[in-house]
Amino acid sequence: MKNTDLSPEQSIKKVGELIKDIKFAMLCTTNPEGHLHSRPMTTQEDEFDGTLWFFTSKDSGIKNDLDSSSEVNLAYANPNGHSYVSICGTGSFVDDKAIKEKFWKPAYKAWFVEGLDDPKLTLLKVDAHHAQYWDTPSAVAYVLNLAKSVITGKSYSAGDNQKVDLN
Repeated sequence: MKNTDLSPEQSIKKVGELIKDIKFAMLCTTNPEGHLHSRPMTTQEDEFDGTLWFFTSKDSGIKNDLDSSSEVNLAYANPNGHSYVSICGTGSFVDDKAIKEKFWKPAYKAWFVEGLDDPKLTLLKVDAHHAQYWDTPSAVAYVLNLAKSVITGKSYSAGDNQKVDLN
């Protein structure tokens, strides 16, 4: 169901609230042969404004995939909070030292041994254009909706499910 009640700004805020505490996303790209490829990525901590940032290596294979198709999908899941978000967008690489410094953490040296000066280090920028989310406000609401479905014999309603435009 598409939510026409939310403006793009409200949609961005809602999606941002749903993903803010989810550290990892599954990034799905299309390789040159047309096959889908997913891998876990660490979302950089920033207020969601329609753009998401990830550190990656220039030789990770993502570059070949983006050369084939820049369209990507990010899947976020918070099973404890009963919320799930799928974000579609356009991926590109950014080599901006100031942005790298903004997000850098010492633990990243495990992957980029030369730190911020590692020649393989780059940023993947995803400009989101639309999303879909499933959100149940609480575990109690989840259990009540599930019980209601069993008792009434009507299909389970998982709370709020919306498709939203982000641009």
